[in-house]
Amino acid sequence: MSCGLRSETLALAEDYLSLCCSSPRPAPPPPSESAAAMRRMAQELEKQHQAHFQSLAQTFLTQCGPDPCVSLRRVMGELVEDGHLNWGRVVSLFTFTGVLARRLLEQRDATPGPDPGQHQGLGQEAVTCRGLAETIAEYLGGENKDWMLDNDGWEGFCAFARTAREVSQDSSMKTALFAAAGVGLAGLTFLLVR
Repeated sequence: MSCGLRSETLALAEDYLSLCCSSPRPAPPPPSESAAAMRRMAQELEKQHQAHFQSLAQTFLTQCGPDPCVSLRRVMGELVEDGHLNWGRVVSLFTFTGVLARRLLEQRDATPGPDPGQHQGLGQEAVTCRGLAETIAEYLGGENKDWMLDNDGWEGFCAFARTAREVSQDSSMKTALFAAAGVGLAGLTFLLVR
């Protein structure tokens, strides 16, 4: 199951990061219920905290060094160092990584390549998204597979997302559900600005 969990996590991460990095053309349909739920929840979280995520991504990029995947992995590990991984923090990680992927591509596209008419970012979308997606997959589907399995894997995430959607009419309950994501966001802020 853990190999399947890692594969499913990789597919979900690639789907979300591809969505974040794609041009404004219509996105293909999500490949699974969990991918649809992640798209919906992460985009909503980003919309609610857009300026904060942009600021975090910029701070991260000024400190990460040449390999953002290594630094992202370190941030992920420190974020749940307290042992309190939850679906809200998972959504925060996906959201942050999506913003980060977009910023990395913007930076690469803005940097001229060897040919003055070309940019290094052209064709880099898949490479950037794949590396970041593999980082998420290894972290959630590998290192944290026990937590994922104890929480029913991506089926458990879908149940969490359905609950969030059902209570979306009740703003106090929705606020409580997204508080878990806020804890993840606060953790990211702390880790990146210290």
